[in-house]
Amino acid sequence: MDEKKNKVARAVIFQALPEYILLQVTKNRSAKDIWEALRVRFLGADRVQKARFATLMREFEQLRMKETDSIKNFAGKISGFVIRYSGLGLSLDDEAIVRKLLDSVPKKYLQIVASIEQYSDIESMPFEEAIGRLKAYEERIKERDETGDNDQSKVLLSKPDGHSSNTGGQDSKTDGQEKEEERGCKCCGRGWSSQSDRGRGRGRGRGG
Repeated sequence: MDEKKNKVARAVIFQALPEYILLQVTKNRSAKDIWEALRVRFLGADRVQKARFATLMREFEQLRMKETDSIKNFAGKISGFVIRYSGLGLSLDDEAIVRKLLDSVPKKYLQIVASIEQYSDIESMPFEEAIGRLKAYEERIKERDETGDNDQSKVLLSKPDGHSSNTGGQDSKTDGQEKEEERGCKCCGRGWSSQSDRGRGRGRGRGG
């Protein structure tokens, strides 16, 4: 390459470079050397970016919602990955993050997940809508659990204690004893014999 063409090539390259990179390559006299320096520099950066992307993608695939997490907190974690992807010049669309959300929730959300997958178009569903549906279902689960706990407490409080149980048993036993005594009074031989004796006494008196 002659000097004239070299100068033109250097000028074209310099015009396309940002200032912080331009200062690093101006020491190279030929356009070929400048181009080679740029190739090595950005090839290394590209490899680093690919390694970062692979790590980020692996972390995103391994992300799962814990039983102690709330939908709001887990959605925040997914949003954090969206920001990290954007920092690498990449993007995650709504379909990818909605599917990740539905696939990562615990088993207690399977009913609402199945309903969303069956009756909704996940490909066009906004991420915020998926979050809203899961949060509404989460609130229903909490209300049901709290109501169940309260009902159980009421049952435990309404059960009689040991004294109440014994008193009830004694009352029922006393009723039975009273009935037996009544039957005994009506049917015992002593009572009938007394009436019979009185009858026989009257008869003998009249006969005499």
